[in-house]
This record gives sequence, structure tokens and C-alpha cells, in this order.
Amino acid sequence: MGNILSRIIGLLLSGVKSICIHLRSVFSNAWMKDSSPDATSDSDQNANIIPPSESQEAIPHGSSTAESNGPVLEVTTHSPPDLSSAETAPEPLSCDSEAVSIFPEPHAQEDLAFPVVTISACTETGQEESSIKVPFQRSYTGRKPVISSSLADTPCATLGVMGLLDQLNTTLRTSHTLDTPSMSSTLEDCIKNNYDFGTAYGRLRAVWGTKDWNTIQDEIRTREARDQEKRRNALVDNRIVRPELEPRRVWDLYANRVVPWWSSNASLPMIPSTTNVRPVSHAWMDAEDRVPVWTPINGKEWPVPIPKDVSLDRIRIEMLNLGAQYTWLDVLCLRQEGGPSEDLRAEEWKIDVPTIGVVYVKAKVAIYLSGLGRAFTLKEGDLDSDRCWFRRAWTLQEIGRERIIVGDTPDGPLHAKPIDKYGNYDAEILTRFHKQLQSISTVYRPRLSVSVTFEILSEMQSRVSTNPVDKIAGLAFPLITTTIPTYREGESLEDAWTELVNEMSVWNRGELFFWYPEPGDTDTKWRPSWEQVMKAPLPAGPALKRYLCEDWPREVWKGLGDVAS
Repeated sequence: MGNILSRIIGLLLSGVKSICIHLRSVFSNAWMKDSSPDATSDSDQNANIIPPSESQEAIPHGSSTAESNGPVLEVTTHSPPDLSSAETAPEPLSCDSEAVSIFPEPHAQEDLAFPVVTISACTETGQEESSIKVPFQRSYTGRKPVISSSLADTPCATLGVMGLLDQLNTTLRTSHTLDTPSMSSTLEDCIKNNYDFGTAYGRLRAVWGTKDWNTIQDEIRTREARDQEKRRNALVDNRIVRPELEPRRVWDLYANRVVPWWSSNASLPMIPSTTNVRPVSHAWMDAEDRVPVWTPINGKEWPVPIPKDVSLDRIRIEMLNLGAQYTWLDVLCLRQEGGPSEDLRAEEWKIDVPTIGVVYVKAKVAIYLSGLGRAFTLKEGDLDSDRCWFRRAWTLQEIGRERIIVGDTPDGPLHAKPIDKYGNYDAEILTRFHKQLQSISTVYRPRLSVSVTFEILSEMQSRVSTNPVDKIAGLAFPLITTTIPTYREGESLEDAWTELVNEMSVWNRGELFFWYPEPGDTDTKWRPSWEQVMKAPLPAGPALKRYLCEDWPREVWKGLGDVAS
């Protein structure tokens, strides 16, 4: 024990000088920033919601500050688009022109225009548009190759090879013939596999514009094989060594079908504006308020649990109105309980559940605050409910780089106006809600003087999950672990916590070691147990990484990591 203490003291002494220099630099820069015109110009920003406009949504939000010294709220609402422009301004197929695509776009000419298409909730669901509370869920009109549900549901066998080709050409404005190499065999495979048109369209749209149809089937098989190999190689000794692994599936909104990620044009973002995937975040409602729906959207692979008053078709319309081409929605893209292949769920979840965060971390996230697909309302008790979005464990990693509140209505809580410059509203619940809404923007941008590790753990303390181990699994992406433990539903909490700590960076483990004021209450004494970090008040200690890592010699941190291990 004496040797360990001596090593620790030696490591600390070797960094004292650099700490002082770094602190002096930090406070000097902070003083200069506070006294600069740029820093004070934002001090009167009290708005909780950025007014909905395309130009304002494109403005970077990260550097803005409010009177509370926290970032100005990065949440936007949306208004129905100016649909008149759809009739005069043709749009290219790609939802985001900057999106990285693994396949060529399905058209050769950049100026190829698609006809105006309207998808109405009345036609899709039989519900009168006037009875739908959320305006964005009533209808979609635009120049995208979006197909109706009735067309998507049409079996390829009913269309036949020629009919399938004609429909694909009509939808994508192309002129392929059966003389195109491999065309007949590719379409025949769709019939043999019992695809409906939506499935065939979703799987073929990304490759429809390829220049070499001679090798198209080999290319499709190769991409599938690479995806399978990538998932096998991502798992090593119950650890996911490739946390940035793409999701297994994605919802193709144009085809209204869940398709394999590898067969789509979906791309993970480097920044929110460089992706055509809009992930959805929501808090699950109680079981008695949900209904399992068997739907062709996911090929009826499992029953999709959604709120009783919600339609997947209305959610699709809302996402299309947001400009999304693909979306990731857990109930559709992550295998759920039930279905003919239930035995696959536990195996898929080992990788798919821990890596959910990858689709959210840099995305612009669509958030339903009152349950999936439901209009956002607010009444007494909602913010204290265990089903509140702000209180769910999984939503901590779903905050994203930017976010937009969906399910919005013209008279909803998002449009309430503050009654003073301090952000108070005429109802206490509105004041509390808007403060909570603003606070989520700071989760991944903690103050320089506060430990990132303890900031995130503190945020998780007040959250709940159906399965207690989910709280630990939901920390991997917020804590930016180098690798991720696999997900096992029945694992003990302390074992899961130990595995997560072992995958943390040396900086995060160093924060646990240095700043937690008591020894661990399990066999591991150098860091707190899971029960300690969830039940005891956590320190607001300085962040080791920010203050030390830039100046301390590499061997100092290596030695600290050895001691902490």
C-alpha cells in the first residue's frame, strides 16, 4: 500500500506545476472572453425556443451563451413547409446533398425532377386530416420518390417481372429495360423472396443508378457479406471493439419499409447536416397504453409496440415533412420481443443495444416528449412521471448534437411565452418544463470546472429504466468509452458497472479515483461502486482531462492508469 501511495504522490507532484500553469491560462482566457464584446452580446438571449425557420436551424448553436452562462437552448420546433414551392422547384433525390453515400444516386442527371407527390393520412390510415392534432402528421407533399402504402404493400409476384420493372422506372424516372444485364435475375429474386414492392424498392433504390449492372448481384452479395463480417469482428471477448458500428436496420421513409443498413444510402453523420438519417427519441409508455402492431413496414418480423392512439403512417408523414429520407426508430429497427425469430433477439441485442447511441451522438434528433407519435401536451404530474422523457435512462444518450421537438401543435407548450426576462411563465409547470428543456443542451457541454464523469453520472441518478442494468448500458456513449461491454439483460448491476469502468478512458477512471471522497464499498476500493454513484451525492470536482492531459507527460498518465487498474 505504501508503494502505491508513493507512486501516486510522485505522479501528483510531477503534475503540480503544469496544473498551475494550465489553471492560470484557463482563468485568463475566461476573463478575456467575459470582457469581450462577443461574450456580452448574447447576454440578453432569454428565448427558450429558436423560432422555426430554415435559416435559423442552420445557425451553429454551440457558442451562444445565456445569462446563466449555459448554452442557449438548441431545440427547435417546426412549422408546415411552404408546399407551393414543391410545384415550381424540382428537388434532387438525395435528402442531403452532402450526405456520404455508399452507392451512386439512382439518377444520372443532376437536374432530374420528380413529380409532386402527396401522401395523406386520410388515404394511408382512413383518419380525417382535420381530426389529427399534429399538423405535420396530416399530409406530405413534395418532389421526392415517395410511394403510398398501398403500392408498397403490392406483392412483387402480382406485378410480375415486367410490372415490377415498369413500376421502378416510373417511381425513379429511369428507363431500364430487361435487356439491362442482370436486370431480369435481380427482379426475379424479389419475386422468389416474396418481397412486396416496398421491400424491393427499399432494397434496390440505392443501387438503381449503378453504371455496371453486370456485377450488381455480386456487389449486393459482397456488401451483405462485409456487413456480416464487420459485425462478427466487432465482438471480441464480450466487448464491442468497434463502438461506431452502424445500426443493423433503418426505416426507409420513401419505401415505407425497414431495410438492412448495408442495402441503403443511409449514412451516419460527421456533423448533423451531413446525414440523411433522422433518429427518433421517445419515452415508452406503460404497457397498458401500448398495443403490439403487426405491420408490413418491418416485414412482420416482430410485433411493433406503439401507443394505442398512434399510427406508424402518421409518424412517417411527420418525418417526411422534416426532410428525412431514413429514420432510426427503436421499435421498428431494433428487434423487439415476440415474433417467429425471437431466438435471435438476445444474440442481436448483445451488439445492437449497446451501440444504439452511435446513431444519435452527432445527429439532429427528433424527440417526442409525450410518447411516440403523440401530440405534445403537458399537465400536472407529467414531469414527475417515471414515463417522462426527461427521466428515462435511455434518453440520456439520445440527446444528440441538435434536436427538434416533434408532435408539436400550434397551441402546445412549446409556444407559450415567458412573462419576464428571467424565463418564468404564467404556470409553474411551464417554467419548470422550459428550464428542463434548456438544461438538456448542457449534458454534453459541461462547465470547464466540473468533471465530465460525475456530471453525467449525476444526470443518470434521477433517471429510471424498466431493466435496472439499462442505466449502466446507457452510459457508454455519454462517457465516450473506448470499447463497450456487450448487453446482457440478466447481468448483476455491480458486474455491469465493473465492465463499464474497465472500458472507460484513463481520464474518466482517474476522475473516479481522485475525486470520489470515499473508498469503494465492494472488493474494489479505488473507485465507488454502482450503488454509491447512484445513491450518494457526487462531487463536482475539476475535470482531469481538461486541466491535466494537455500538459502532463505521457508517462505520468500511463502510470496513473496502471495504478487505477
